[in-house]
Amino acid sequence: MRIFDSHAHLDTKRFDEDREQLLIDLPTLGVTGVMNASVNVENAKQVLALCEKVSYLYAAVGIYPHETHLAKPGDLMELEKLAGHPKAVAIGEIGLDYYWDESPKEIQKKWFIDQIRLAKRLSMPVNIHCREAHGDMVAILKAEQDGSLKGVLHSFSGSVEVMIEYVKLGFYISMPGTVTFKNAKKVKEVAMAVPLERLLVETDAPYQTPEPFRGKRNDPSKVRFIIQEIARLRGLDPVEIGRITDENARRIYGIEEQ
Repeated sequence: MRIFDSHAHLDTKRFDEDREQLLIDLPTLGVTGVMNASVNVENAKQVLALCEKVSYLYAAVGIYPHETHLAKPGDLMELEKLAGHPKAVAIGEIGLDYYWDESPKEIQKKWFIDQIRLAKRLSMPVNIHCREAHGDMVAILKAEQDGSLKGVLHSFSGSVEVMIEYVKLGFYISMPGTVTFKNAKKVKEVAMAVPLERLLVETDAPYQTPEPFRGKRNDPSKVRFIIQEIARLRGLDPVEIGRITDENARRIYGIEEQ
């Protein structure tokens, strides 16, 4: 099975003890690629440094919604420089999060729009975080979609109806480990409905660990359980879902096969 983890955070402290060995082991477990997202400018530098050491690791550089209240005017210019790195394949993780009251909504929206426009200027995809903000998210993406905007809704938790809106706007939908949870009805419905050519899979490691490891640290090898559940829901071969999601991730992130 081919496994492309379209969103992870392997730079976090929870991997400090065994990161080196994990990165050696992942290709032997079928992992062909991992897109590692960043949350602010300094973190983006750390993520890029990690990606330089590992052939199958790629980076998204951006300012996470919770970090926007700390962002400085010069950060956008710094992100533009970092986006020129050979391992940078997206602007992200950017977006809106109205669940946690970390950054004021207007500041989140300003930085989200600024980073969208940076991505369009650089002809790069965006990697989007959205939590309890789909109304404003869809409105902003519709306003900014001029034919050049492309990207991924990561760790998708919206409804089938909202998913359809994003797909119409040209976006890919990335399914997280919650799809394996017994009572995750809405997520399972989306996993069955999203067009296969727009489907991605992710761990968001070290978070959102799928069954049967729920409650433990997540890592990219566990994408296989997400793939298996989506295949079960759709009546398809897991190997086929692995192949499709690998190809889709490479297409949106502009990554050639090793």
